[in-house]
Amino acid sequence: MQHRYVSIVFSVSFSSNFYQTNIETGQMFQIEIVEQCKANNRKAQLKLYNQYCDGMFCVAMRFLKNADDAEDVIQESFIKAFQKIDQFKGEVSFGAWLKRIVVNKSIDFLKSKHQRTVELDESYMTIAADDDWSVPTAISLDEVRGAISDLPEKYKYVVMMFLLEGFDHNEISEVLKISATNCRTRLLRGKGLLKQFLKEKGYAARS
Repeated sequence: MQHRYVSIVFSVSFSSNFYQTNIETGQMFQIEIVEQCKANNRKAQLKLYNQYCDGMFCVAMRFLKNADDAEDVIQESFIKAFQKIDQFKGEVSFGAWLKRIVVNKSIDFLKSKHQRTVELDESYMTIAADDDWSVPTAISLDEVRGAISDLPEKYKYVVMMFLLEGFDHNEISEVLKISATNCRTRLLRGKGLLKQFLKEKGYAARS
């Protein structure tokens, strides 16, 4: 029995070490490729493009809802990323750094095409902490995404970036060029509207 326990522990430890080694190897490979890109190595740029283009396309599509527009934004995002790659310091993963560019470009595209965001000073409002994003299990992820798309623009982007893309308040504030207080206000209001929309959709489905 003791021998079997030792074997299990060794197996788990070996698997954990192997997994960690793979992560470290992947990080080292990424750093090496990025450094080659900084030297304007075209093959390295193509490797990074091939590694991230599909994932970034999905990010752009969640904002733009149009494949042609998303492809244009992805191309512009990679061009900007390679032009600004010297600014990448490795404080976050390259994917996270690139994703921020894609989100920013997607929002800029929407604004330039047919939308104008009206900035309101909401800093006087007091925001209560509320981290409950739970929705009824009967509501699907597609319904949640659809409800987010129906939100007013200044709430929609904040909710999308927070809930779907995993940005924190500081990152959202920097991308949208609003204060952290305004970001929290819009997130709270957007969440309230989102839950209201989902509730109405639920009633409609049952009626």
